[in-house]
Amino acid sequence: MKRYLNRWLILLSISLIGFLATAQAQTKEEKQVAAAVEQLKQAMISGERKALEAIVSDALSYGHSSGKVEDKAAFVEAIVSGTSDFVTMDLTNQTIRVTGKTAIVRHQLTGETNDSGKPSTVKLGVMLVWQKQGSAWKLLARQSFKL
Repeated sequence: MKRYLNRWLILLSISLIGFLATAQAQTKEEKQVAAAVEQLKQAMISGERKALEAIVSDALSYGHSSGKVEDKAAFVEAIVSGTSDFVTMDLTNQTIRVTGKTAIVRHQLTGETNDSGKPSTVKLGVMLVWQKQGSAWKLLARQSFKL
């Protein structure tokens, strides 16, 4: 009896370790989405038009914490022109959930801005909705709120 109990405990331990390792590992899709989030972050800091246009969907709905909502053209122009200017951006507490060709990303964003030449700091909660279009993940929607 003791022998079977020991085997059962060993199997249970191995199963639990395997489950925990799987739960912590990012899937291939989650890694791709995380890379897309990083590309978006870098494009927003650099203000490069081509990089911004490449990472966002033509159907973009970009919601600011103020309630203002921009489409792709308005979002890109605001970043490129410096109307919306991120000097630094740190993303923390990020979670990624992928379902089919859709991904939901949540994180906290802190950073320094220089919108229209006016220095400030931001601390926001952000939700991003990504859509896989072909082989690329594109930002479809974003909404932020002040923390």
